[in-house]
Amino acid sequence: MSLVRVHNFSISLDGFGTGEGQQLDAPFGHAGMRLMEWAFETRTFREMGIHGESAGSLGVDEAFASGWGHRIGAEVMGRNKFGPQRGPWEDEEWKGWWGDDPVFHTPVVVLTHHPRPVLEMEGGTTFHFVDADPASALEQARALAGDLDVRIGGGVSTVRQFLAADLVDHMHLVVVPIVLGRGERLWDGLEGLETRFDIEATPSPSGAVHLIFTRRRER
Repeated sequence: MSLVRVHNFSISLDGFGTGEGQQLDAPFGHAGMRLMEWAFETRTFREMGIHGESAGSLGVDEAFASGWGHRIGAEVMGRNKFGPQRGPWEDEEWKGWWGDDPVFHTPVVVLTHHPRPVLEMEGGTTFHFVDADPASALEQARALAGDLDVRIGGGVSTVRQFLAADLVDHMHLVVVPIVLGRGERLWDGLEGLETRFDIEATPSPSGAVHLIFTRRRER
């Protein structure tokens, strides 16, 4: 069966995956872009058109960032990752943060209590808006992915729900050396999570620490 994976998901030292006060001009709230600065300098993110001002890094951060798209056939994301709107759709012209050719190039299942018609974009990205629990959403994503893996793209609440439902096989977390103090914390309600996974840590010269969680298999 295909794997369920999380990649390049950043959290602060105190466990927050986004800051407080998310809005259109501040998708990570008061955190600004600090949670993702490690990634902006990698070649992988620059090739996606998401980058900072340097020439890019080919080191530890790039080695991990580059795994984001390998063998991915579909993504699941929460409503808040798709856009800043809440509740019923007031603007169905909104097509996400990524422009006419989103970076995914796969089907994307967007979790929302307010489904809307399928949205086809350039480059092979198709957004499917569904009202579903994690297990049902994963079933739909797997049908769209074929034999390939499914990526859980975020945001924080979506990753936490899939972890709580014990549906994640592989997770790449990036612990960024900042303290946010407020926002949305990944680990709430996940006490004992570490017993399900083998965990490896790799530090980077950028100050980030890459954590790889691999589901333990029964022997």
